[in-house]
Amino acid sequence: MTPTSRLAELGLALPTVAAPVGAYVPALREGSRVTTSGQLPLVAGALPLTGKLGAEVSPEQGQDLARTAALNALAAAADAAGGLDAIAGISRVCVYVASDPGFTAQAAVANGASELLGAVFGTAGRHVRSAVGVAVLPLDAPVEVELTVTLA
Repeated sequence: MTPTSRLAELGLALPTVAAPVGAYVPALREGSRVTTSGQLPLVAGALPLTGKLGAEVSPEQGQDLARTAALNALAAAADAAGGLDAIAGISRVCVYVASDPGFTAQAAVANGASELLGAVFGTAGRHVRSAVGVAVLPLDAPVEVELTVTLA
């Protein structure tokens, strides 16, 4: 089963690649790898929620937002790779979590991204990961996701 068919089976489709909010490209292909810039959980060009985890945003909402940001990162990676099925696997995931000072469940929030990638790529979706708590993210987004993928 291809990543495209798994994505469809999940009832999902890759969104349009989000336009950069600064002087960078959404993803860059170098040899057999694609690395994405940080992708926010934009839906139709807007953030569904803003704020910090542990304050305005619940851990469950954060997981959903991390999943959305990972889907946006997949769209950027697929665009640079020549399609989703050109991606052989996920190497690295970095999830930034805008966190209230007392919030310590960044890894649980990051699971939203990791679980989506596992569902789409199966064992090829296994990856190394960082889940980093930060004071604030662009546009007051609660999460941001970066991917490094390997190509077929």
